[in-house]
Amino acid sequence: MKLVFAHDHVFYRINGQYYSTGGLSKEMLERYTNVFNEVVVVSRQKEITQYDDKLTLASTKNIRFVKIPNFKTIKSILRIGEAKKLIEQEIKNCDCLIARLPSSIGTMAVKSAKKNNKPYLIEAVACPWDALWNYNLVGKILAPFSYFRMKYYLLNSRYTIYVTNEFLQRRYPTRGKSVNCSNVALKEFNDKVIEARLKKIKNTQQDSKIIIGTTAAVDVRYKGQQYVIKALGKLKKQGLTNFEYQLVGGGDTAYLKSIAKKNNVADQVKFLGPMPHNKVFEWLDVIDIYVQPSRQEGLPRALIEAMSRGLPAFGARTAGIPELLESQYIFSNTVRNIDEICSILKRFDKRCMTEQALRNYQESKKYDKQLIEKRRQEFMLEFKEYSKYYGDIG
Repeated sequence: MKLVFAHDHVFYRINGQYYSTGGLSKEMLERYTNVFNEVVVVSRQKEITQYDDKLTLASTKNIRFVKIPNFKTIKSILRIGEAKKLIEQEIKNCDCLIARLPSSIGTMAVKSAKKNNKPYLIEAVACPWDALWNYNLVGKILAPFSYFRMKYYLLNSRYTIYVTNEFLQRRYPTRGKSVNCSNVALKEFNDKVIEARLKKIKNTQQDSKIIIGTTAAVDVRYKGQQYVIKALGKLKKQGLTNFEYQLVGGGDTAYLKSIAKKNNVADQVKFLGPMPHNKVFEWLDVIDIYVQPSRQEGLPRALIEAMSRGLPAFGARTAGIPELLESQYIFSNTVRNIDEICSILKRFDKRCMTEQALRNYQESKKYDKQLIEKRRQEFMLEFKEYSKYYGDIG
């Protein structure tokens, strides 16, 4: 059977091979080729002339990549007709569709599947309301439209995979069959990791520097690093200066540096830049607390990976973050959030850090790759069987 997979993801093409920034690597795409004979990926693409070691291979057997032109800018919006035509052509020639939402290409593909009477499965990976409302003024205008559009498509989807356990299911319920399968799947666990973490906490002195960390783009304001920086400024006024905030991630640092300077904590905020994925785990073992301050998420991979290293952690009341952490380590997305972050950081004494290290390590084991992928594959196989007879029952 031939499957079309549709999403806005950007693949990078060089020397006839396709690469990804990690979200849709070869390993991820083989979820689909393990079930379907042929997979056509309709997405955005970018030609590059030089390989970047931050990219991961996406090309694999039985996959064909179809380039959809960018139509999201004012200059390129006239190409929307070309994009629809390309998507329609692939949908007509496929047996079924898996669309990852929210995404413009995914939405177009679902519309085309409905029009051409093709069975489809939706992967719900994030909340468009959170993404747009916390972006800018234009985003606030668009947020209600995207929210109701997502709500409509999920409600009427016969097969849906949610990346959260509860959040997206509550906000975007479906009448059809569904399963929760995080896009985060950890390969291995080693109890030596938690042993090392507990030893590190035990050896922490009262006035030791406490390193807080976040991995996320540093030029996307809804990632929320500015709230942590402001909290450090407030703690400094209270005489607490032993916190250092390390940020891993690419992008223009100008805005966050200005926030750090304004709050008189520029010396406590370190920008480490982008980091290869294997190096991120080494860095996680060095820091003391992980924070996920984002105002837009599905179920954050970075937080689960931090928890798998036995890290005490806290985060915003956003999407799936409260599903991962205990309630006292969650701060609100309101004007009170700075005070709440300060309170959480002051709560992290040795006892709390030890308890949370153990608790988070055990919680992360729920995201064992074998368990999640088995559940996902069984659901996709059921969808495949349904698709074979869709013309008779659809």
